[in-house]
Amino acid sequence: MKSYILRIVKEEWCRQVFSTKRYFLGVPRRWNSGDIVFLVHKTEEADSLVGYGIIKEFVEKKELPEDERRICEEMRWRGILIFNKLYRIDPPVPVKDTVLSAVEARGKYLHGYPLTDEQVKSILRAVKAKASLREAK
Repeated sequence: MKSYILRIVKEEWCRQVFSTKRYFLGVPRRWNSGDIVFLVHKTEEADSLVGYGIIKEFVEKKELPEDERRICEEMRWRGILIFNKLYRIDPPVPVKDTVLSAVEARGKYLHGYPLTDEQVKSILRAVKAKASLREAK
C-alpha cells in the first residue's frame, strides 16, 4: 500500500470529488486498489487537508466513456481515480498543522507527493485531534 497527496485547485472540483467519489488525475503514478490519497485544497486559512480516501481503482483515459475521455484529453489528464471510501475532514486541517509542515514541498508541489507510513499515521492523528470525519455518500 502506498499513500499520496493530491491537491484540488478549484472549489467546483472539490465539490465534484466528494459528490462523485471520483478524481480526474494527471499525476503519473502506479495507482493501486487500497492506496490512500489525502486531498488538499486551499481554504481561507491556507492549504488544508479536506479529505482522504481509499482507492477502489484507477481507470485509464482510453477505457473511459467518450465524454470523460474527451475531458481528460482537453485537460491532459491520464484517467480517473475511483474511491472505495472517501472521507471529508471537517473542519479542514491546515497542512502547516501537520507533519507535512516539515516537508520541502509546498503549494502545487504537494500534488502527487508520496507519503511514508509514519507520515500517514501522524496526519491521521492530527486530523482526529482537530476535526471530525464523515464518509462521502
